[in-house]
Amino acid sequence: MCTGLPRTGCPLRLLALCIFLSHAAAYFGLTGREPLVFLPGPFANEPPHGKAHLKQCEQMTLTRRQKRLCRREPGLAETLRESVRLSLLECRFQFRSERWNCSMDGRGSLLKRGVSVWSMPPHGLVRNGEDVNGKAMQRMPPVIRELGSAESLCGEASGGLFVYFYLAEKRPNLRGKGRRDGFKETAFLLAVSSAALSHALAKACSSGRMERCTCDDSPGLQHREAWQWGVCGDNLKYSTRFLKKFLGQKRVSKDLRAQIDAHNINVGIRAVKSGLKTTCKCHGVSGSCAVRTCWKQLSPFQDTGHVLKYRYDTAMRVHSITNSATGETELAGPRRHSNTVPRPRPTELVFLEESPSFCRPSRYSPGTAGRPCSKDTSCSSLCCGRGYNTALRLTTLSCHCQVRWCCHVECQTCLREEEVYTCKKH
Repeated sequence: MCTGLPRTGCPLRLLALCIFLSHAAAYFGLTGREPLVFLPGPFANEPPHGKAHLKQCEQMTLTRRQKRLCRREPGLAETLRESVRLSLLECRFQFRSERWNCSMDGRGSLLKRGVSVWSMPPHGLVRNGEDVNGKAMQRMPPVIRELGSAESLCGEASGGLFVYFYLAEKRPNLRGKGRRDGFKETAFLLAVSSAALSHALAKACSSGRMERCTCDDSPGLQHREAWQWGVCGDNLKYSTRFLKKFLGQKRVSKDLRAQIDAHNINVGIRAVKSGLKTTCKCHGVSGSCAVRTCWKQLSPFQDTGHVLKYRYDTAMRVHSITNSATGETELAGPRRHSNTVPRPRPTELVFLEESPSFCRPSRYSPGTAGRPCSKDTSCSSLCCGRGYNTALRLTTLSCHCQVRWCCHVECQTCLREEEVYTCKKH
């Protein structure tokens, strides 16, 4: 293969090919609507096969107990990274036209538990305002390196900010600067994170990536005796059980914020469960359907994202009350005219404080100045009454396409002038 080349030519070509393939894998895995391919692990100097997950577990922001679980299950590290990718993409998609576009910029973040904030401004990657070039870049979570290298993920969002968190129960000081804020956005982040992890775990089971779980056995279905289970279903039962174990959800806490977080995490899990469907194929002479092959299948994660966005729009503000019968602290909504105190439903997102406007730069948001918007739908709200700038931009597109014999399409490249609208600063 390398005959006739200098001694160094073959290794250099092989190295270039490997680099190309690794980037191609990351690219094609991130462009689908709901890719089933997990992100590759671009860890430098990976240990031999079978122990690579140990290093991945150590590089993640996990509690000591979570790291033990990660080391015990070889497929968990990749599943965690897949869940982070899912939650990031879906959060950015659902809030693409909102004042808060899923960014976590600023000294104070919307989540205070197990959160690392990474951003990708035009001049390079930074963490909380500090450059992460060189050696610091190697310490960046791998999924952020992959997401940061994919320009398509940034879309039209300002700065291309990403959040990387694992819902670790890290209790900050409740006094002064350590105070934790419970906004609607915090509720959505917790819900979409737990939903993504539940979804990714179920998919990992059905794809054989997790050693300690298998396909869904689908108990309790009607006419089960007439069904022949032939396709590996998504094991949501195992993923839900493992997720609660991973997050350490045991007894109800007396801390109000902890109760709110636990409630919103369960809302995310329920949203995934609501999208679990039974899919069947008929087998028999002339389509008689004498035997059906059925399996449990999760709906695309974007459907779960739509459900959670609706829950965000209809979220309930809550406070704590003491149950006179049990003496325990419970969540309650605003008092009604009938003097009754409603309790939040298990499917409702709840929050503690009203959100800031996110219009101006603050400790929670970089503001909306410079954000692209749609003249007809989002500029009036997104620009917070400051108005918007109009600019002309030349874009390239394929045109005059023709089918050539055999089996390929030839297109010309055309230029098109279009108007672009961005929010004014003042």
